Amino acid sequence: MSEATPTRPTLHFERHGDSGPPVLLVMGFGMRGIVWKPQVDGLKQDHRLITYDHRGIGESESPGGNWTMRDLAEDALRVADAAGFDSFHLVGVSMGGMISQHLALGWPERVRSLSLVATHAGGVLSALPTLRGLSFFLRANLSPPAERVDALTELLYPAAFVARADPAQLKARMADSVGQRAKPDTLKRQLGAIVRHRTRSELGKITAPTLVVQPRQDILIRPRESERLHRLIPGALLSRYDESGHGLIFQDAKRLNEELRQHFAKAERRRNVRTSQAAQSQAAQ
Repeated sequence: MSEATPTRPTLHFERHGDSGPPVLLVMGFGMRGIVWKPQVDGLKQDHRLITYDHRGIGESESPGGNWTMRDLAEDALRVADAAGFDSFHLVGVSMGGMISQHLALGWPERVRSLSLVATHAGGVLSALPTLRGLSFFLRANLSPPAERVDALTELLYPAAFVARADPAQLKARMADSVGQRAKPDTLKRQLGAIVRHRTRSELGKITAPTLVVQPRQDILIRPRESERLHRLIPGALLSRYDESGHGLIFQDAKRLNEELRQHFAKAERRRNVRTSQAAQSQAAQ
């Protein structure tokens, strides 16, 4: 991307798929865009997808100062602009879901549909994980690499899933997730944005068709937070994943990809109807 400034860093993004509706995928805390691989593999045949590295992550530049969710939402919008997406289906997981809420509120005309996966609307109590989740979160981000993989696995996935998962696939997945470790300053700034994140009083203004995805075994973001989003966003749909943890974008990729595909298609049909009605109204004048 061009036109970078100290507060508008150059961001690394990648395109996937050659045709179909445009989709912007917004990743969570400390993770690179490559972690969206299960969705890219499942959707790129009939969608144009963009993944990217947040500021300070992977190949993206890192500006100084404190960061807000508004800053990170503007980053996501600049990526969409650079990719030529005038409007798009927006999918955010965890911290990426928080960013996506701010984007949908600040630029509603750009968002064809909104999908919020394992995320919350902000507030001190909302941001607090379970005690078990907090323990694994700290170990995953502060421990040496060898210990970090084990802690992150337990943070993201229920034991029953780990026991039955293909070891080679899980190992490859954790290599993508751990990958190039984010710098402590980047994690600190992301945490600062998460702590200051507040959308609860604004969610009633969201106009995009919204899907809320709730992993009910999540120990990082309490499942009740998905219920709250569902109540506060007008017309939102709630999809419950009874056996999934915070890492459901890998654990239940097949089901999630199909739900996303259906959600996008429904929003496209709605958009086409509105466009047709507007054209007919203009022709009648």
